[in-house]
Amino acid sequence: MKILVTGSAGFIGMHLAESLLDDGHEVVGFDNFNDYYDVSLKEARNARLEDRDGFTLIRGDLTNYELLTDNFELHEPQLVCHLAAQAGVRYSLTHPFAYQKSNLEGHLNILEACRRAEISRLIYASSSSVYGGNKKVPFSEGDPVDSPVSLYAATKKADELMSHTYTHLYGLQTVGLRFFTVYGPWGRPDMAYWLFAEAMLKGEPIKVFNHGKMERDFTYITDIVSGVKAALFADGLEPCEVINLGNSNPENLMDFIHTIAGALGTEPEMEMLPMQPGDVPITFADVSKAEAKLGYVPKTPISEGIPEFVEWYKQYHRKG
Repeated sequence: MKILVTGSAGFIGMHLAESLLDDGHEVVGFDNFNDYYDVSLKEARNARLEDRDGFTLIRGDLTNYELLTDNFELHEPQLVCHLAAQAGVRYSLTHPFAYQKSNLEGHLNILEACRRAEISRLIYASSSSVYGGNKKVPFSEGDPVDSPVSLYAATKKADELMSHTYTHLYGLQTVGLRFFTVYGPWGRPDMAYWLFAEAMLKGEPIKVFNHGKMERDFTYITDIVSGVKAALFADGLEPCEVINLGNSNPENLMDFIHTIAGALGTEPEMEMLPMQPGDVPITFADVSKAEAKLGYVPKTPISEGIPEFVEWYKQYHRKG
């Protein structure tokens, strides 16, 4: 099939595109290569894709509706996986309008382009952040998500609501995937595991928020990609779905830090800090719906995933 992947130069987007190409599909990538983090990393990811047969890149911004619809008409994708977004909870505290443009306007443009092109299924990235400060764990898709604690979370909830509306009004099948703390090779430099590894290798203290009393449902990239692909092709999905994709095994932050340190062969120096605005003490995915509807079974513990990231991280920086 021909599949449009927005955010193809991003962390999840590149891995998904590679896997789809491995399976023999054509992939049309769409990315604006913004400078939220090091653009050279995005270019390096994209270079891996542009070496592949069956891949076409569109450099552009989703807020350019005319460019988007022109490329829908030119390439005629059959399915769309919308992963592009302005990421980051803490960044949303200081750059709110970046989220309004990318996550709200960009998502609406994708919905409208899919409606006009009569796309059979739209998969899009939501986030575990929509659960806000929910105390009940694990987080289940039927839980209330009306109390976001960051603008990033609010935009992701808004994307789910807009998607539901387009399904209701126009019959566009939409599947929102609530990702839980994705990590692995080719990851994002703003994520904790990257920042920890970088600081440890430099012999600098790492910032540990909430004095380390945090738990995260760290989910390895290959597990996430398997879930995204299942959502693209699974039979029997409802016209409008929201599904958790996580590891369903939250890790204590301190254990996570020591796993990274062990893989690096270092001892971490830690600066203990209070909870940051917009943060939550725990994320924990109930993946029973994903298991039932997608056959999704996460397989990678941090004891395997973190050494894979560390090995890639060292090689990438040696080459750089």
